[in-house]
Amino acid sequence: MTHVRAVVWGPAEFVGFPPWRLVGKGLLAGTLGVAFIVGSTVVGAWYGLPVLARGEAALVGVGALCLYLGLVRAGRALIGMVAVLGVCLALQAPQAATGVVPAERGRVEAGVVTLDEGGPVAVVHDPNGRVPSRGVAADATAGGALPGRGGRAAALVAGCVVAVVRSHRLTHTTAVPVRDADASPP
Repeated sequence: MTHVRAVVWGPAEFVGFPPWRLVGKGLLAGTLGVAFIVGSTVVGAWYGLPVLARGEAALVGVGALCLYLGLVRAGRALIGMVAVLGVCLALQAPQAATGVVPAERGRVEAGVVTLDEGGPVAVVHDPNGRVPSRGVAADATAGGALPGRGGRAAALVAGCVVAVVRSHRLTHTTAVPVRDADASPP
């Protein structure tokens, strides 16, 4: 049963806080993963590279992150959790990138909605034509497209930290010794 638990959740068997080096490795892996997932789609939308803008490269980044966690012997359940969070972020990143590019580079102009028989509305479009035009508030910013993804990105980083920390078994020589109050002095 111990072997199954170690395979599913990771071999970590220590009490207390994990070493900072493991937390740092997890933070680095998670942060680089999120940066690649979101950054590749933004770069793809900005430069008009469809393979990046559609999120295909982001999915490859999720696979690479899961492969890394597998190589450090993280638990299968934790790798699965990181994979699900990463795929969700990768599938939503193209919409965020489509919102970031026009907000930063586009031009806001007045337009008329003809099908709804409405009045004047603000429409933002990319002068280079790399992303489709869409209606938007006149004071739109790049940060307006990203807040909903921040929680998913933070959850992905936290999942990577837990997976990396639980992937290491700390032996008695590396753990902090516990002093017994009843023991006689040496």
